[in-house]
Amino acid sequence: MIGAGSAGFSAAITASEQGANVALIGHGTIGGTCVNVGCVPSKTMIRAAEALHGARAAHRFPGLAGEANVADWGRLVAAKDDLVTTLRQKKYVDLLPQYNGVAYLEGKARLNGQGALIVNGDPIMAGKIIIATGSAPALPDIPGIGDVPYLTSTTALELSELPRSLLVIGGGYIGCELAQMFARAGAEVTLVTRRRLLPEAEPEISAALTGYLRDEGITVLTGLSYRRIARTDRGVELTVAIDGADEVIAAEQVLLTTGRSPNTGGLGLAEAGVKLCGNGGVLVDERMRTSKPGVYAAGDVTGRDQFVYMAAYGAKLAAQNALNGDSLVYDNAAMPWVTFTDPQVAGVGLTEQAARDAGFETKTSIVSLDQVPRALAARDTRGLIKLVADAKSDRLLGGQILAPEGADSIQTVVLAIKHGMTAKALGETIFPYLTTVEGLKLAAQGFGKDVAKLSCCAG
Repeated sequence: MIGAGSAGFSAAITASEQGANVALIGHGTIGGTCVNVGCVPSKTMIRAAEALHGARAAHRFPGLAGEANVADWGRLVAAKDDLVTTLRQKKYVDLLPQYNGVAYLEGKARLNGQGALIVNGDPIMAGKIIIATGSAPALPDIPGIGDVPYLTSTTALELSELPRSLLVIGGGYIGCELAQMFARAGAEVTLVTRRRLLPEAEPEISAALTGYLRDEGITVLTGLSYRRIARTDRGVELTVAIDGADEVIAAEQVLLTTGRSPNTGGLGLAEAGVKLCGNGGVLVDERMRTSKPGVYAAGDVTGRDQFVYMAAYGAKLAAQNALNGDSLVYDNAAMPWVTFTDPQVAGVGLTEQAARDAGFETKTSIVSLDQVPRALAARDTRGLIKLVADAKSDRLLGGQILAPEGADSIQTVVLAIKHGMTAKALGETIFPYLTTVEGLKLAAQGFGKDVAKLSCCAG
């Protein structure tokens, strides 16, 4: 297993449980991106920022008032680092001795094209090889970017001081999450993107989230093109073109969140006959096989479904197929995804446009959160729910949720799509009252009813 992150560990544990002898090869910090520099660090900082916002937003309840601020940014960052260290030790380092068949090797690995791996200059013979080396932040094609000191999603969370102003380039999920987090912590934030925010989300979701971020004081500029970026005495300046006119944006720091590139350099893939796809990822088929017999790949290094849980899932399949005859097929038809903004964005399945492109005759239902009793009781009606169904069969094809508890509600749609439920069946399912997930029942009923005319728990 080349790579000791979530995918590598998943593959190593799976193979060990089936009696294989495993060499798990890591280079750098054990545990990979998720626990060290990705999911865990960012989500704990995002939660901290939510606590700040929660206190300030208390006035939405009559008779309440609240205020909060960052008293010690360095201490907050140190607490984040302590959590990362604890989880890395508990969920990765301490696990290895529990699997007798797994040997951990630290070093750079390279395929030699003759069935062996070269690790630190020494050959290791292996019947099967799984590549799980992850990805790294990608640089945008902006003139001057190489001469500017920039932050990535990793280094931004290591800052010892909170920046006074921050320019975030890129409107994907990382850009949206970190822009809101830093703004709530007290930085003046500008978020810029060539397209719209969350371009893979439904347009109604994107538009609503854009409005909510602007309501919090974040400057959001979309649909622009980049001219150049330069270093100044006070930080950086980005020149953009908006509706044909140039505009200069200045900030103390710039954070690049324009995607990630698969880590394939130095692995000897071309020499070994392992092909890459157009986005630079290792080309794999539906059984996680590369173009080289006996070599598999999983996770971000493949350039698809760059979520830690999909990396672990794909790596498990790769290990099982490598040892048991390639019988399992990768299936992402009911893959959930989450953006941890506030409100959260969560989705699964096809968007309305993707369903049409796939040849479906679609129907949709959109319910705003001001129709959901939970949101009314919480006095926070930011958000909406959109469901997409096949107009002919009524089968659910996709769903997206923009809501404070959207991340915990999307799994209901995941199960509905996985098991082929119709919108009618979902609308007839019993849901608990005063929950965000109850909004899915209302959205399902919304295909044929005006939910504004329903009483509480009606249907």
